[in-house]
Order: sequence, then C-alpha cells, then structure tokens
Amino acid sequence: QVQLVESGGGLVQAGGSLRLSCSASGTIFSINPVGWYRQAPEKQRELVASITRFDTTNYLDSVKGRFTISRDNAKNTVYLQMNSLKPEDTAVYYCNAGHTTAQAMGRSGWGDYWGQGTQVTVSS
Repeated sequence: QVQLVESGGGLVQAGGSLRLSCSASGTIFSINPVGWYRQAPEKQRELVASITRFDTTNYLDSVKGRFTISRDNAKNTVYLQMNSLKPEDTAVYYCNAGHTTAQAMGRSGWGDYWGQGTQVTVSS
C-alpha cells in the first residue's frame, strides 16, 4: 500500500523559510501529479502548488515568487520550499498524489493518496 509521509513543518518567524518534504513508499509520483495543499482553522483546504510528471508547476497566486515545488525522482520525494513566510501561511500542509490533484488540472489520476499533514506556524 502506498504511503505518503510529510516532514519539515515547524514554527518560524515571519520572513523565514521552511522546506517541506513528501516521501512516497513507492513510485506513485512517476505516474501522478503531486500537489501541496494547506488548511487553516475554519478555512477550506486550498491547493498551494502542484507539479506534473513532466515537471510543469503551478502555484496559488498568493505564494507565487515565494514557494517552489520540486521533485527528486530517485528519492521518490517532492519538496515545497517556502521562503518569505507570512503569518497567513500558517496551516496544516498536506501532500497529495493522484486523482485530487489531477482533477484540479482537468485530468484523472491513478488512485488518490494523502499524507498525514505537517503543521506550519508563522509568527509575526
């Protein structure tokens, strides 16, 4: 069974940086787009960044120029580098591989896999 494990969250001051990692137990990233999502308290989940199998990336407008999504196929890992963090970036961040992210691109995916989430807290 495929598992996704996120890591790298934490507490950081505004203007600081964090790098989130999403590691897969199998090669699911080679056949699916991958997305980083976040959900703040009492807010809807939103897609922050995505990357396709062909390394095409897309970003939420509010994070463009600050966040970068990338992948290391050899390590079955997708990263989210977050710079110039703001208090409004505070949320639980999740990675997804499969249908949810593919659907956001108007496509279909193979399965639908989520990580357990990692907390990012940005203090002002």
